[in-house]
Amino acid sequence: MLTRKTLTAIALALAIAGAATPSFAQRSDRRGNTGRDAAIHHCSVKASKWSNEQWQTYQFAVYSTCMVEYRQRP
Repeated sequence: MLTRKTLTAIALALAIAGAATPSFAQRSDRRGNTGRDAAIHHCSVKASKWSNEQWQTYQFAVYSTCMVEYRQRP
């Protein structure tokens, strides 16, 4: 049978691991994204010239092509 100290240690380890993972992911994701942010803005403006109701497929194609030109994943 597991002792109270063992269960406490497991619970503490799980709490630390659960709390640390999102904060590390967010921090690493924010480094060096200024180029991507600029590409998203530019391509969104470029694609917004097409009506979403009538030209939705073309709007997606324009946005995707623009992002690829910036060497970013759409």
